[in-house]
Amino acid sequence: MATSTKIRPRALIRASGGPRYAVALAVDALGTGLLRPFLLLYGVTVLRLSAPATGIAMTAGIVVGLVCMPAVGRWLDRGARSTVVAASMLVRVLGVALLLAAPVGHVWLFATAALFLGIGNQAWPAAHAALVATVSHGRERDAALAGGRALRNAGLGVGALLATACLAGGTTALQALAAVTGLAYLAAAGLAWSVRLRTHPAAVAAEDGTGEPAPRMGALLSANVIYVFCLNVPEIALPLVLVTQMHASPVWSAAIFVANTVLVVTLQVPITILLSRFSRQTVLALAGVVLTASYLGFLAATSLGHGWGAPAVAAVSVVCTIGEIIYAGSATALVTALAPAHLLGRALARFQLSTGFGLAVSPAVITALAPHGPAALWGSLSAATLLSASAVARCPASGRRTGGA
Repeated sequence: MATSTKIRPRALIRASGGPRYAVALAVDALGTGLLRPFLLLYGVTVLRLSAPATGIAMTAGIVVGLVCMPAVGRWLDRGARSTVVAASMLVRVLGVALLLAAPVGHVWLFATAALFLGIGNQAWPAAHAALVATVSHGRERDAALAGGRALRNAGLGVGALLATACLAGGTTALQALAAVTGLAYLAAAGLAWSVRLRTHPAAVAAEDGTGEPAPRMGALLSANVIYVFCLNVPEIALPLVLVTQMHASPVWSAAIFVANTVLVVTLQVPITILLSRFSRQTVLALAGVVLTASYLGFLAATSLGHGWGAPAVAAVSVVCTIGEIIYAGSATALVTALAPAHLLGRALARFQLSTGFGLAVSPAVITALAPHGPAALWGSLSAATLLSASAVARCPASGRRTGGA
């Protein structure tokens, strides 16, 4: 298929799994947006747990949820597609049900709920990418993956706004939000399952050639652990720096988060399509360079003092978001292009392991570096990201199967 720089909405929806699957993604993202930003608040306010205990339970849920990824990869490689997506949504229904059933002060039930939510959240990206890779190919697949991310961010944003508006209702409102989230996950699972998409492993292996082994992706996966820190910059690093170090109004943090969401929703697909004229490996390396430049920009902005510092940080955050968009549009696409079709599930599972690990450790790393000053935080992130970009650019395996433009 020739590389196209035009956006055709109908073709994009078809390449993403079809209208029903698009609705399932939107409903699932809306439900996630209703609860995920306030899960910590639910544990503290509704269940009366201590903040440290709630945070540890949530972190444990994320980390332990990663353990399921090898099994998810094998399940995908046995041909399952829409069933795995639906299962990732259904397991979160169970997590929400446990939240609603947990009595006040019961930390273990909350931890179990967080575990099921973590399993679903970790399994979904790999299952979704495998489904999209089955119904679309080449650069059309890259655009479809980008479209799915834009749609998901839109749903998350709308869900978070609705939840924020409902928070005035106190504990009753939080319980109602959890219940609505569970219903949304259930509806999304039904829609995803109704797509009924699967592959036949024997036919896929025959089509793929001679049973080609899984690609060596060590450098790519290691770099991804660092790249993924960018996803927590708007949510953790910038609020921490702006509020606690620069003593700026929290409004700046909120504005940066909203701008990040709007930019991802509106620019993810156009930028991904625009950069499709270059190899995925080159684009992923470029993402690292842009992110590095933004981290150095944050370092410079924090030296401007109280008056100009916050506006400068907000301006640089746009560059960081562009880097995030370039990264998100190329990383998963590169993995799907590298992996033989009969081993796609395991390759995506390994990639999600690196993503989940990076997301799990980045808050601890950011909060540990921040007290040592801007140079320690932004200098370390710049050096690590630039090193990762260099590793991606030099990785020989990344050019092996990246055709399909």
